[in-house]
Amino acid sequence: MASDTIAGTPRADAEISGLDALEIAGRQTTTTRAATIWASTWPKVAALAIAIGAWQAVVWAGFWPPYSLPGPATVGQELLRQVSGPQLWEGMATTLRRAALGYIFSVGVGLLLGLAVARSRVLRAAIGSMITALQTMPSIAWFPLAILLFELSEKAIFFVVVLGAAPSIANGVISGVDYVPPLLLRAGRNLGARGLNLYRYVIAPAALPAIVAGLKQGWAFSWRSLMAGELIVVGISQTSLGAQLTYSRELSDAPWLLSTMIVILVVGLVVDAAFGAADRAIRRRWGVLDQAGQ
Repeated sequence: MASDTIAGTPRADAEISGLDALEIAGRQTTTTRAATIWASTWPKVAALAIAIGAWQAVVWAGFWPPYSLPGPATVGQELLRQVSGPQLWEGMATTLRRAALGYIFSVGVGLLLGLAVARSRVLRAAIGSMITALQTMPSIAWFPLAILLFELSEKAIFFVVVLGAAPSIANGVISGVDYVPPLLLRAGRNLGARGLNLYRYVIAPAALPAIVAGLKQGWAFSWRSLMAGELIVVGISQTSLGAQLTYSRELSDAPWLLSTMIVILVVGLVVDAAFGAADRAIRRRWGVLDQAGQ
């Protein structure tokens, strides 16, 4: 009787084999690539259809005149017209260039600041709470200072984008490092990892999920800050997406305005999908991703 409860006995091996067979059988029901793609696609398609249907229902209800809130068909035609012309693509290139520059710089600042604060008690006591306070400040609140310092220029937008994104990234790094199990740190030191090697081989891999979450949140803050900046500092560019929003509002061109908003939303969805793919890759490498539920 006692031998049956010990791992490695025939009975225990049979039970483990049975569990493995059940898991493999469950996974085999969704092995086709088409089924996996459809399982991840149909909820998005259904949500899009519901949103368009609700939009059309509001238009039919007549709460606003058609020139203020046009229907999906009218906006779709305007979006196709914008896609076929150069103005939308030039504006997107300008906006994405600003977003990339600001975000890359924010990543550098956030990673260095987060690692420094996470590993230094003095820095944590001095500026740890300040980082969270900076993260909670609305991006729009920085623009008066940015305009005073840099006038209506690219530097003003860059300044606000960095202040919007870097604190979120730093907090993600701090959170990730804080939750690294002490046992891993002791094991790394016992194996000879010191200084940069300890960060490279122990702390960074263990903190990676939280760091990726901070990077994703930092992108959201930087994108939101950039859109606010382009709406306010509109005079420096006539092609950016934010400038097109302002011009369409001033011209009372609702289809143009809504089509530009859709483009901004799509860019956000594409970036979110990229971060989602990175997150799944990390979880797969860690062995915490259910292969049948991908």
